[in-house]
Amino acid sequence: MKVTDRWFSHRLEHDITVARWGTYGTPVLLFPTAGGDAEEVERHKMIAHLAPLIDAGRAKVYSCDSVAGKAMAERVGTPEYRMALFNAFHEAVAEEVIPAIHSDLGSQLPVVVAGASIGAFNSLAIACRYPHLVGAAVCMSGTFGIEKLIGGRFTEDLYYSSPLHFLPGLEGPGLDLLRRRFIVFASGSGEWEDVGESWTAANLLGTKGIPNRVDDWGPNYKHDWPTWWEMLPTYLDDLLP
Repeated sequence: MKVTDRWFSHRLEHDITVARWGTYGTPVLLFPTAGGDAEEVERHKMIAHLAPLIDAGRAKVYSCDSVAGKAMAERVGTPEYRMALFNAFHEAVAEEVIPAIHSDLGSQLPVVVAGASIGAFNSLAIACRYPHLVGAAVCMSGTFGIEKLIGGRFTEDLYYSSPLHFLPGLEGPGLDLLRRRFIVFASGSGEWEDVGESWTAANLLGTKGIPNRVDDWGPNYKHDWPTWWEMLPTYLDDLLP
């Protein structure tokens, strides 16, 4: 059974929707692809492929709108606005979406975050920015150097939004906690895939001592939903109790 909640986020100056599937289990927050909404994962049959984990009570799955990704895909506003929106989106996830998940669960369980394409970028960013909220991340077919997609000049908002930029300087308790998390990068090497993006991010995490792994699923897997239908249930089956 699906339940949806919607509210106006003052951080985003935009409505945001959160959908959820399941009754109990480890919270899994799915980020859509660039232009997707909270129900994209259902329309594209990802929820159906996760049904065994949901029905067994191992996962309670949530998804939220891709507010910043949608603005980037549709070239809304200036590049500087789109960079600022990514920063605000990550803050909204940490300060609004995940607290709403905790309220729904009645507990403060760490969330597993996952997504494909820009959803992978958001998963990595949320895990690295807020390791006190996230237990693990599954980043599929990721695009992590988003400045080339946004355009414009480098801004402080982009710095805080992009792990490729803020991780080199990260030190202290936040890094110590992040070193107790796990991030998996999965990519095909078929049509429209670039596993090099995953290796670039993974190598950076490795230099900071953050546990991670890159899996190349090979040339038969392209940048499309059937690839992610296979990937995500496989990784969640390993990660979830």
